[in-house]
Amino acid sequence: MATSDNNQQQYTPAEKKAEKSLLVTMGLVVVAAAVIAIIGFVFLNHEDNLIEGQVEGTTIRISGKLPGRIMEFFVEEGDSVHAGDTLVRIHSSVVEAQLTEAEAMQEVARAQNKKVDAGTRKQIIQAAADMVAQADAAVTIARKTYERMENLFKEGVVSEQKRDEAKAAYDGATAAKATAEANLSLARSGAQSEDKESTAALVSAAGGAVSQVNAILEDSYLVAPFDGTIDQIYPEPAELVAMGAPIMSLLRSDKRWITFNVREEMLNDLTMGKEIEVMVPALGQRKIKAEIYYIRDMGSYATWHSTKSNGSWDSRTFQIKARPTEKIDGLRPGMSIVYYK
Repeated sequence: MATSDNNQQQYTPAEKKAEKSLLVTMGLVVVAAAVIAIIGFVFLNHEDNLIEGQVEGTTIRISGKLPGRIMEFFVEEGDSVHAGDTLVRIHSSVVEAQLTEAEAMQEVARAQNKKVDAGTRKQIIQAAADMVAQADAAVTIARKTYERMENLFKEGVVSEQKRDEAKAAYDGATAAKATAEANLSLARSGAQSEDKESTAALVSAAGGAVSQVNAILEDSYLVAPFDGTIDQIYPEPAELVAMGAPIMSLLRSDKRWITFNVREEMLNDLTMGKEIEVMVPALGQRKIKAEIYYIRDMGSYATWHSTKSNGSWDSRTFQIKARPTEKIDGLRPGMSIVYYK
């Protein structure tokens, strides 16, 4: 009969070595899982105390009223510029032709206005002056005749009718002189005031057309509105650009702020005007101070919804903006910032 030892399984040395390796491997897996769990726990707790955001800045697009062809760029992407620096030159043969046409129309209007202002020709004025002189001579003769007839009537030499006829002739000569003087005044004044006003308005309208085209041509050279950095240039030299089409973007150098989003339960510690400290990884993890100047609800789309049926609530998201309290060299839009609660 076989002994009990025969019922026990006998292991070879190779099998014992494999079993030992399996146990070691399982132990390492358990240890690794424990380490990962601990690391995850630490990082999860860390994320609750850490808020990430980014640096932002003011960027505008440079464009003009002049449609034309890009003739020359005076800057490149990344260049620093100052307010008033020339950035690009645009040429438009069509608008320059419009300017020539507008200036020609202005000259025509001026010539017409000058002609009206010149008034009546000198010959007509001279004829009117001669008529006044004749009328004046007739008045002189009629007055003397009337005075003579008045004296003779008083002496009883002539009848009252003769005296009255002389008086009527004198009055007629005086009226004729007044008419001649009026005609001379009209000739000297030239055209009617309405005609002068009309031609003057034409000159003004033509001048306005010239000014309008010149205003468009002023955008032949576009300049920087403020100090900054050329962020991006869109067209290439010799390309056509339409009116108002963006040609380049300019990043303002004196406008920087940071922005990040928080849940509403954190607003008690983030109030308007509060000074906070944030870290900028891109600047060697430099810590900077900033003052909160903007708090805004992000809307229902950014609401944090509770996953519990009770005992919790939905939390809205708010955007926070803060300005650095001092100028930070190298701080550029797009850089990350870290805020610790």
